[in-house]
Amino acid sequence: MKVAIYCRVSTEDQNPENQKLELERFALAMGWEYTTFEETESTRNTRPVKNMIYQDALRKKWDLILVWKLDRWGRSLQELVTELDILKRHNVQFRTLRDNIILDDNPTNQLMINMLASFAQFERDVGRDRTKSGQARARAQGKIIGRHRKTCKCGKCQYSRPSN
Repeated sequence: MKVAIYCRVSTEDQNPENQKLELERFALAMGWEYTTFEETESTRNTRPVKNMIYQDALRKKWDLILVWKLDRWGRSLQELVTELDILKRHNVQFRTLRDNIILDDNPTNQLMINMLASFAQFERDVGRDRTKSGQARARAQGKIIGRHRKTCKCGKCQYSRPSN
């Protein structure tokens, strides 16, 4: 069985090594032939490694996609349900190690996938609300929110950001 192991972290200061070690140990114990892929500093919309694995799986390069947890594959309920349904229709297996989810026709597994996907989206939405609240508080305190703009070499342009 050819397996694509997908490890993802959200920011570059995080490390996917723990996921990678557990997933590879599991694949070895199962006797699977695997390739490990890591994605760092991903966002909901920019996950080129995940997209490559997904497209390759639809072309039958992979028999199984193995991830650490369901929320490592997708963050929105719609994304997870759609992609997992397409994988199932293409006879590509999908499995999570920590959630112990196996994509199949078992109604219990389908229920768990939907519940975990809902929780993943809820966590993402709550995090976004906290971020917005923190930004609003900082703005009310007069702080400038966002990335620093580049300073023009002449030092006189409006492109320089005032210090807080």
